[in-house]
Formats: sequence, C-alpha cells, structure tokens
Amino acid sequence: MNELRTVVYPVRNAETLSAARRAVLEWATQVEFSLVDRTKFVTAASELARNTWVHGQGGTMTMTELEADGRRGLRLVFEDSGAGIADIPRAMTDGFSTAGSMGKGLGGAQRLVNEFKLESTPGQGTIVTVLQWKRR
Repeated sequence: MNELRTVVYPVRNAETLSAARRAVLEWATQVEFSLVDRTKFVTAASELARNTWVHGQGGTMTMTELEADGRRGLRLVFEDSGAGIADIPRAMTDGFSTAGSMGKGLGGAQRLVNEFKLESTPGQGTIVTVLQWKRR
C-alpha cells in the first residue's frame, strides 16, 4: 500500500471540526468517490471528529490518500488522549450513549465505511481508524 499524501488536522473546537470536515469532503471529491460514498464518508468523519472533540477533549485527525492494487482510497485516524472507552463492545451497540444522544455514532460510522478499527485504553485515550476505497 502506497501513501500518496498525509495531512494532520487539529480537532479541538467547532472551528477546527468544521475545517476537518471540509478537508474530508475536498479529498473525497479529489479521489473521485461517488456522491453516495462521499456523503457516507463525510458523515462518518463528522461523527468521529465530533467524538474526538467532545468525548476526547480534542485531538487530531490524520488523513492519508492511499493507493493499492490500482485502487485509491482515504484513511482517517482520529486520536485523542481523553478518558478512553472502558467497554468497546457496549460503546459500539446502537442505543448506547454517554452523552444522552441516540447512541448511533460509533456503530453508524462503522457501517458507513469499508474498514473500521477502534482502539481505546481507559485513562489514555482512543484511536479510531477508518478506510474508504473508491469503487471501481
């Protein structure tokens, strides 16, 4: 897998969250994701960036354009040093929320992308990695 370009975006407040969201839309458009795939990817990125800011007390989003086997894609890595997630399976369950929301965020984001990985250690933070490939 070749990494074509990588940029790190801060996710610390509403302004940086919006900038990160716009960057995902721009890159997904440049990689020529379909309208549906672009919408899904930006939706997942928005949810994960918001989680990084709200639940992780801020962090970063690292976006990388990839190429592998003639395919192009985008990988996003959201990283924070917040409280972490004690029960990952429960956090991935629809309806579970620590913020009084509908509890569809993490599970919903997972359903919107090709690949999803969540790593978290209580007291040390969370890393969520998502990957979307352009359809052939």
